[in-house]
Parts: sequence; C-alpha cells; structure tokens
Amino acid sequence: MKMRISLFKGLHAEPPPWLRVALAVLPFILFLAIYLFAAEIRHQENPQDKLLPTLTKIALAVEKVAIDPDPRSGNILLWQDTAASLKRLVLGVSIASIIGFFLGLNMGLLPGIRGLSLTFLTFIANIPPLAILPILFITFGVDQLGKVMLIILGTFPLIARDIYLETSKIPTNVVVKALTLGASQFGVIYRVVMPQILPRLIDTVRLVLGAAWLFLIASEAIASQDGLGYRIFLVRRYLSMDIIIVYVLWITMLAYAFDIFLRLLVSWLFPWYSAGKKD
Repeated sequence: MKMRISLFKGLHAEPPPWLRVALAVLPFILFLAIYLFAAEIRHQENPQDKLLPTLTKIALAVEKVAIDPDPRSGNILLWQDTAASLKRLVLGVSIASIIGFFLGLNMGLLPGIRGLSLTFLTFIANIPPLAILPILFITFGVDQLGKVMLIILGTFPLIARDIYLETSKIPTNVVVKALTLGASQFGVIYRVVMPQILPRLIDTVRLVLGAAWLFLIASEAIASQDGLGYRIFLVRRYLSMDIIIVYVLWITMLAYAFDIFLRLLVSWLFPWYSAGKKD
C-alpha cells in the first residue's frame, strides 16, 4: 500500500516528524551550497576577492574578533560589542514594554484614557523613528540615552496599540461579573484583565524585537564608539566582508535566541495561552 504524504496541499496537511526536520534544514543547506559555489568561482578568478570570503577566511575572522584580544584595547571585540549592544537593547525594549503595556491596558478599558491617548498614539506611531534620530541625538546626546530613546520611541507605540486591541477583545460580561462581585475598578484592570493580557505582551515583544534591532544598529552606526552596529559600519570602510558576515550571523543568532527564550517563557508561565498555537 502506497503511503501518501500530503505536504503542500490541504488545510490540515501534516508531514511526519522526520520530514519536518528535513524541510527545516533544507533551505540552510541550499543557501550554504550556493554561497560556497559562488565564493569558489570568485576566488578562482581573483584569489584576493573580498566580496564573498571563503569559510577559511570567515573562520579566521571569528578567531580575530571572538578569541584574540584587540591589539589596541586588549579587549575581545565581539564580546565587548555584544555587551554594549545588549545593554541598550534590553533597556530600551524593557522600558517600552512597561510604558506600552500599561498604556494599552488602560486604553482598552477606560474610555477617558482611550479618548485622551488613542489619536495621539496613532500619530506618534506613524512617525518614522529613524527620521527623528538627529533630533534625538541633539536632544539626548549621542551616548547611551539617545540610542535607548530611539528604541523606546520606535517600539512602545506598537506595543501599546497591540495591547489596546487585545484588551478591547475582553468580553464585557467578564468586567460586569467582576464589578458585580464587588471588585473595584482597579481590581478589574489589574487583577482580572491584566493576567489575561500578560502573555500577549511577551508575544508582542517578540514581534517588535526585529524593529528594535534595526533601531539599535542604525543608531550605533551613526554615532557610537562600540556596539555591533558600530563595528559593522567601521569595518565596511576596509571591505572586511568576512568580519561583517561574522557580526551579521551573530546578531541573527542573538535575535533568534531571544525569540526562542520568549516563546518558551510564554509556554512555561502561561500554558493555557500557548495551547494549540503554532509558532
């Protein structure tokens, strides 16, 4: 009897586990094969080619930035830059999450807060954050504060609007029942509704992390003395594509690790929310 696998058609098509793993790995293998083939061709024509470094050159770049101390500073560049960037990223996203969460939560439940904030928040959300980067640097300086403010202003409106929309979906009868049983207004907001919205906050942070990385790299590239974005735009002057590739891959791995961590955090803290979800 022939086993039929419905892979790409059918609303509920579900390949076996081994095939899911193979499909997940296949794009990476194809991309790596294409890159190695293109790099080999370019180096056959020009052994000094810098556009597509070979794996050997990339490995040497890893050793240079991640293992050997820098001759000038004595620090290991990759770890120094990573610490500087993560400090800015975590601080900015954390502050944006707190502001966005409480603003969105109250907007979803309190008509007065909604009337006061929603139109202005929508206006702020439509301002391209990178367009006001010079204003932020002039106002807050080019040190940590200016970069953190860019991340905050770029992400908190997205978080606030998403939390507002999620809070608006809470059934009215839940609020009415809580008030009928004697709960105060703040009790309804922070003891009844807030626990239901918290897992959505973590999911929203997962979604805005990509934008936060963009703002971080852009701000570090323009004005900084350390950081992952600073290093990438510094070495581009020398066409050091091997180091750029190492840093880009490292940023991607960090971003992916953050995504996995937040996904596992939601599953651990709020299993009822994660049940049946497909990430």
